[in-house]
Amino acid sequence: MNEFVSKKNEALAQTVIKGLESRNMKGFYASSKDDALKIALSLIPENSTVAMGGCTSANEIGLIDALKNGKYKYIDRALMEPRESLMAAYDADIFLASANAMTSDGVLVNIDGNSNRVSCIAQGPRKVVFIVGMNKVCDDLDSAMKRARTVAAPANAQRFNIDTPCKKTGRCFDCKTPDTICCQFLITRYSKHPGRINVILVNENLGF
Repeated sequence: MNEFVSKKNEALAQTVIKGLESRNMKGFYASSKDDALKIALSLIPENSTVAMGGCTSANEIGLIDALKNGKYKYIDRALMEPRESLMAAYDADIFLASANAMTSDGVLVNIDGNSNRVSCIAQGPRKVVFIVGMNKVCDDLDSAMKRARTVAAPANAQRFNIDTPCKKTGRCFDCKTPDTICCQFLITRYSKHPGRINVILVNENLGF
């Protein structure tokens, strides 16, 4: 990453962290993937039950491997039926997530198909840990929503065996096809519970 872009990201991250604090959420800055991994593990006590909602960024920083190989009770949803994994996630100590986009003043935006991810972010698990690359920080809510729909969703669609216009063209068509992955939109602008939502801002391009 260009030195000056990196410095800009570091300054912007401090602005985002102040915004999160004003919304009863906690923010952390990580200068690298390794730094992000250390911060994430500091937020997850050993023997915790940990669930995840399709968080590519958590894989990219090495967090999932660390959980599987450490003293944690990692709920691997790939080994479970969807309903079973969702119920287990609701009761988890820690839920891992990322954001499809977020604003520079600390609002998180997520889009979901089956709603397992957004429902756990909104309610259920005792603590939520977000891993968010600085590439996802936008100026305001309108631009964050636009990024979530036109950047994150079409890229995410490529992961699945689905028939949506965005998978074929790379563009959002605001579709209502049976396979749409844009069913639920969650805007997290404030946390009622202090310490529940924690956001690690990583000076890297992560996720979609």
